[in-house]
Amino acid sequence: MVNEREHPARRRLASYLRLLGAFGRFSLNRELAFRGNFLMKVLLEVVWLGILLLFFHTIFRNTSRIEGWNEYQYLFFLGCYYALEGLIETLFLENCIEFGELVRTGNLDFFLLKPIDEQFLLSFRHIDWSTAPKVFIGGALMGVSLWELGEPIGLLKAFCFVVTLGSGIAMAYSFLLILASTAIWMVRNQSLMELWWLFSSLMRYPRDIYEEPWAVLIQKVFTFLLPALLVVSVPAEAMVRVLEPGIIVWTILAGMMMLVISRWVFRKSIRFYRSASS
Repeated sequence: MVNEREHPARRRLASYLRLLGAFGRFSLNRELAFRGNFLMKVLLEVVWLGILLLFFHTIFRNTSRIEGWNEYQYLFFLGCYYALEGLIETLFLENCIEFGELVRTGNLDFFLLKPIDEQFLLSFRHIDWSTAPKVFIGGALMGVSLWELGEPIGLLKAFCFVVTLGSGIAMAYSFLLILASTAIWMVRNQSLMELWWLFSSLMRYPRDIYEEPWAVLIQKVFTFLLPALLVVSVPAEAMVRVLEPGIIVWTILAGMMMLVISRWVFRKSIRFYRSASS
């Protein structure tokens, strides 16, 4: 009886994975139809990373540490940020930005009629392959930094890194989904989407820089209320620095809570949606 109950769930999961693969193939064919544009976008990402690395290398030539981070620890942080941002941009960013346009034009009707979970379809329908190299570049930066640090990587550290990185991705995606869902009520929500760039800007720097007395309030708000400072900092610290178990637990809980909240907001927004025919 248990196996009979499990079969539909496995089949459902398999169908979603096949559909995700189809989205990926379709998006890749669309990108390769305009190869020059695709290659230019990839080149710009590489140039931007080069400028960023040059900037931080210049800083570390004049100091050995910044708020406790040495050069290769910070390189790992930068690689972690670049990989996570690349993953979010590849899978979710374009879809969430276009959600408001679907609402405004009434084309959201066609997606809601599909026999599939609306959140899955609207989150993964387009995959931006031009930003996918950022994931591999970020991974390469993390690998180089770990090689230069020369410290052994234990199973516990690796496990904490993977779990907290997954939680960070969940938090970033959830915040993006919540912002996109507001288009149901506001139709044009470009100003709210600017909050995503604020969120990603907070992700870009270690949370230690906000330990100054004047910035403690910022640190508390964006650690416990809107946990942007946990998204990259905690996975990076879990791998290359000593981290308190409490902050790891909170990061995992925050990731799960953000997923639940974003799901609730999305479902509630869909119930308020009035189709183009109404």
